[in-house]
Amino acid sequence: RFHGEGFQEGFAEGSQAGMAEGRRHGALHGARMGSEIGCYLGFALTWHCLLQKCTDEKNSKKIRALDSLIGMIQKFPYEDPTYDKLQEDLEKIRGKFKQVCSMLNIPSDFRIGTERSSLTF
Repeated sequence: RFHGEGFQEGFAEGSQAGMAEGRRHGALHGARMGSEIGCYLGFALTWHCLLQKCTDEKNSKKIRALDSLIGMIQKFPYEDPTYDKLQEDLEKIRGKFKQVCSMLNIPSDFRIGTERSSLTF
C-alpha cells in the first residue's frame, strides 16, 4: 500500500515538474527559432531592396533566390508547434540561406547577438 501511495505521489510531482520544465524548454527553443528565422527574413528583405536597383542577369538570379527564401519563410508554420515537418522545413530554410549567402559572397557562418560580438573597445 505504501509503495503504491509513494509511487502515485512521486508520479504526480514528477509530472508537474516535467510540465514546467517542458514549457521552459519549449519557450526557449521557440524563441531561438523565431529569432533565427526573423534574422533570415530581415537579411533577405534588405538584400532584395538593395539588388532591386540593378537589373543585370547576375542580380536577377540573386533576386529570384531571395524571393524563394522569403517565400519559404512566409510559409513557415509559426503558429503550429505540432507541425510534423517543422525541423525539415527549418533545415530547408537554412540551406536556402546558405545558398543565397554564397551567391552574395557573404560568409553564412556569421554570428548574430551579443555572445560573440566582433566589436571590441
